Amino acid sequence: MLNLVNKIWNVIAVSLGTGLGVGFFPKAPGTIGSLWGLAVVWGLASAHASEIGFGICSLALFLVGIPICTRSAKLLEKKDPGEVVWDEIAPFPLLFLAVDFQLTTAILGFVLFRIFDIWKPWPVRDLEKFPDGLGIMADDMAAGLYAGVCLWGISVGMGLS
Repeated sequence: MLNLVNKIWNVIAVSLGTGLGVGFFPKAPGTIGSLWGLAVVWGLASAHASEIGFGICSLALFLVGIPICTRSAKLLEKKDPGEVVWDEIAPFPLLFLAVDFQLTTAILGFVLFRIFDIWKPWPVRDLEKFPDGLGIMADDMAAGLYAGVCLWGISVGMGLS
């Protein structure tokens, strides 16, 4: 019975960890995976979630992502596999915590997140040193925080929020 549970958990972890398979795209899987993040935020915005709702969702995606990314990385036999994109999805509610979700902010937020996720300014890159799924998740959440602050500043400056 325990073996069956482990097999089911493995399938769930890799399915969610790879963004239902988009992480296996041959080019730019992180960028493609980030589109799921926009879908999550669109769902929250469509449900008229409050800032608290966005915050709770972000925290939940982060906490659930740690074991998902840990298991996925072990099964894929890599420290931080490019195929695992849950860490690209989870920061998006944080990114839009203080910004109205609309087409302009969605595009700008997506681009800003990708920039910060690839650039990894201090201390974002250092967070990758945490073990297992925590390291996989922490740097992307920090990149999402940086992108969110920039998105908020730009949105206020442009009168979008």
